[in-house]
Amino acid sequence: MASPAQPAPRGGGKRKGKAQYVPAKRARRGDGAGPRQLEPGLQGVLITCNMNERKCVEEAYSLLNEYGDDLYGPEKFTDKDQQPSGSEGEDDDDVEAALKKELGDIKASTEMRLRRFQSVESGANNVIFIRTLGIEPEKLVHHILQDMYKTKKKKTRVILRMLPISGTCKAFLEDMKKYAETFLEPWFKAPNKGTFQIVYKARNNSHVNREEVIKELAGIVGCLNSENKVDLTNPQYTVVVEIIKAVCCLSVVKDYVLFRKYNLQEVAKSAQDPRPLDPKQAAQAGNGEEAKLEAGDRSNQNDPAEGKNSHQVPENSEEQGQAKPVSETQVANEGEAKPELASQVTEGSESNEKDLL
Repeated sequence: MASPAQPAPRGGGKRKGKAQYVPAKRARRGDGAGPRQLEPGLQGVLITCNMNERKCVEEAYSLLNEYGDDLYGPEKFTDKDQQPSGSEGEDDDDVEAALKKELGDIKASTEMRLRRFQSVESGANNVIFIRTLGIEPEKLVHHILQDMYKTKKKKTRVILRMLPISGTCKAFLEDMKKYAETFLEPWFKAPNKGTFQIVYKARNNSHVNREEVIKELAGIVGCLNSENKVDLTNPQYTVVVEIIKAVCCLSVVKDYVLFRKYNLQEVAKSAQDPRPLDPKQAAQAGNGEEAKLEAGDRSNQNDPAEGKNSHQVPENSEEQGQAKPVSETQVANEGEAKPELASQVTEGSESNEKDLL
């Protein structure tokens, strides 16, 4: 009678013991000196590469540290002996005060261990994210591109694009709208003003609508100052929207057209031949070396893990001029933002993708 009851617990035990906790352990690796994956509240640099993420991280550290030392001086570290410690002579009976003091010491010690640049899990293939601390990402990345453009020196082999990320929030439309209202003020709130365009890219995300995001952000820029105008040829500012899974990365950059969409490979080429490519030349170049370099980004779109995002407009398809233009009538009829403004910005994000490699 006891024999029939034995197989059930044995089978159940095998199923129950199935490994299901690898992602959680991976997220908690390290010494606890900072976040290990991309999340809201971070600043940093988003970097795309051509299928070699480990080499990309090495190149990123080398490049960022070189120019970081140039702008901000060598990175400083505090000796353990100089770290704050609890005072032994204070109220021994006050346990609560002693505990708070100890927690403060631990927090201070953790902050001292944080490096200026730290790679974290981005959540997408061929994309790395370098978290920055005490650094202005836009200033640093612009300095790198400006120097490479002037010196004509190619300093990377696998890094493609290097985009500064000044703020991150949850990738839901309401969260993005609320965050952008404050985030965009330094550039576009009166008396500040400027010409602008909006570029959008989504990876591993299927719940955010591209047209809605562009329309809402354009409306916010227009509300901050009615003198902010769209310029699809050579804008003063480019609002970069990069969505990865459930995180939205935002930045406002300068010289986006001049520095070839912040593509380090193309900046080295453009420094040698600064003449902009027309669409036919761009298409021809796309069949050559640049097409090979952008293979990493294309593989992202074809990756099974990113199949859910197939309805989003791939950046590379826009660059080759294959993407269908957004319907102006649809954007204009949706309301809140000025119809002309919203439609123009939507066109701008695509037309610039076509014009530049």
